[in-house]
Amino acid sequence: MPMNICQTEITTISEQKMPQNRNSHKAKIFAVISSQFCRLRHWLLGFLLLAFAFAQFNVPIAYADDAAKQSEHNYTMDQGVKAYRQGDFEQALNVFLQLAGTGNTVAQFNLGVMYENGEGVERSDAKAFAWYQKAADQGDDDAQVNIAVLYANGRGVEQSYVKAYAWYQKAADQGHDVAQNNLGVLYESGQGVELSYAQAVNWYQKSADQGYAIAQNNLGVLYDNGQGVEQSYAKAYAWYQKSAAQDYTNAQFNLGIMYENGRGVEPSYAKAYAWYQKAANQDYADAQFNLGVLYDYGQGVEQSDTKAFEWYQKAADQGHDVAQNNLGVMYRSAQGVEQSNAKAFEWYQKAADQNYAIAQNNLAVLYENGQGVEQSYAKAANWYQKSADQGHADAQFSLGVMYDNGQGVEQSDAKAVEWHQKAADQGVAAAQNNLGVLYENGQGVEQSYAKSANWYQKAADQGYAISQNNLAVLYGHGQGVEQSDVEAVKWYQKAADQDYADAQHNLGVMYANGEGVEQSDATAVKWYQKAAAQGSADAQYNLGIAYTNGQVVEQSYAKAYEWYQKAADQDYAAAYNNLGIFYLNGQGVRQSNRKAFTLIEKSAELGFSEAQFNLGLFYINRIGVRKSKQKAIYWYKKSAAQGDVDAVESLKKLGVKFE
Repeated sequence: MPMNICQTEITTISEQKMPQNRNSHKAKIFAVISSQFCRLRHWLLGFLLLAFAFAQFNVPIAYADDAAKQSEHNYTMDQGVKAYRQGDFEQALNVFLQLAGTGNTVAQFNLGVMYENGEGVERSDAKAFAWYQKAADQGDDDAQVNIAVLYANGRGVEQSYVKAYAWYQKAADQGHDVAQNNLGVLYESGQGVELSYAQAVNWYQKSADQGYAIAQNNLGVLYDNGQGVEQSYAKAYAWYQKSAAQDYTNAQFNLGIMYENGRGVEPSYAKAYAWYQKAANQDYADAQFNLGVLYDYGQGVEQSDTKAFEWYQKAADQGHDVAQNNLGVMYRSAQGVEQSNAKAFEWYQKAADQNYAIAQNNLAVLYENGQGVEQSYAKAANWYQKSADQGHADAQFSLGVMYDNGQGVEQSDAKAVEWHQKAADQGVAAAQNNLGVLYENGQGVEQSYAKSANWYQKAADQGYAISQNNLAVLYGHGQGVEQSDVEAVKWYQKAADQDYADAQHNLGVMYANGEGVEQSDATAVKWYQKAAAQGSADAQYNLGIAYTNGQVVEQSYAKAYEWYQKAADQDYAAAYNNLGIFYLNGQGVRQSNRKAFTLIEKSAELGFSEAQFNLGLFYINRIGVRKSKQKAIYWYKKSAAQGDVDAVESLKKLGVKFE
């Protein structure tokens, strides 16, 4: 997917030029039915027993069995697939269209995938459905599954579990393991068919016998609970074991539960730990939490507050509410972690009172951030001023930042320039960078890209990563310097090699777009991972996209959820939208229309047009909120004002003209 680099507001050392990430898929509703179940142990604070649906996405671009057969234009399926994998969607589309016209079912299926994903064409579930239909009518089982998915989720067609069931049945009768599993889900939930655990067992069994890990786990759950079959922990264990052997995290977790509680096996905290560890290493939050519990109580492992804290932290980072609570307890009681900003404040104060400039600067930092003392920008500015008046360069820089932002002092671009200049003249790279920002934006000085580039260059030559990144942006846009993607990549690389997250993300963008370097999605993902690990919201979001779609990395809704959550924690609007979609469809999380609404509403309020459109859908369709045509129109208009054509069409359907 092509990506764009553009500039955002720059103000301080910690708020740098940040190219935007790739555009997200316009995720309104996307899912495939499938099922898995897991249980949280009753431990510590009365955790609940959970069971939730798991979603497996649709089948990717496929090869035909008769791939060597050529069309009248000498196109082959190999050519189409090769073009698709290289990102040449236009050529892939041409090939598939030619082959589809001859009745080639795989080409028809692949066109459905492209329309569903908006690859080389405007995204359209309706057109995806139409192409899937052509292939499905000729007996293509993958297409039949995808048609069932669209019916189940009401995408491109009117929602109907009955029709979803019918299409799953067609594919299942051909032995399609996913379809067989999904039929089991429908029977187990009574969607589109009369609820029947016995039939659920029947279809899970067929799928499981083909080695489908999700079905093996689901069959284990029914044996575990005695639903549709005679209750048998032994058989539950056996099916969990088969699924877990394929690295299916839910089954690994369920085996941990069985060993911990001695259900069908000899009780063993050590073996429970081993299975939890396998799931936890795949970022399964419940397993990470349970490992924290085992370390907390020394069950199956040597007791360790530090390791308990680490595992609670991993789970909490994924939004595990109980782990987050337990982390709060550990911080409060200093278990596994030592923390005291108050002591730092006490000693800085003693030195600052003796007019020691460095301590004055450090004391100002604590006041600015409210660490160990009540937060006060005014007191921070006062201490920075005392230190700066003694010629302390870092304090001069920080005082420039305070004037730039109007924190603790009256905002003044001129004063910001004055203090940044003093620090820059002493060689402070951060101040040189900020002077570059001020010249670039014409704040307190006459706007000049050339002078901006000059100051960025000075700081960049000192190895200052932020300026190296900013200089790269100017090269990319040809502002103040001759445009050069190669030079842009060079400076991004220098900054990225210093682990500067924004540059790592930007370098990923350059690789993704093939600008100044040979195009490489794998390399792009590598840099996104480095940036995301440091908290880059853009990179976290892009990793969420990659895991959602299985781009380079193995497809995983759980990992996608994790990265979207990290980005959303930083108020990244698009991430809130995609998290909402996950809750709507129960992908990697327990399905919840209310949570979906809350998250998408947050995204919409942050100005994300696709979320604004989605919010209109929620109000008009009464999803997680009371139906309100008036509010639906309000949000459709918000989205339409940003150019969303779907919103304009929705307004037309409601009889509202938008200009």
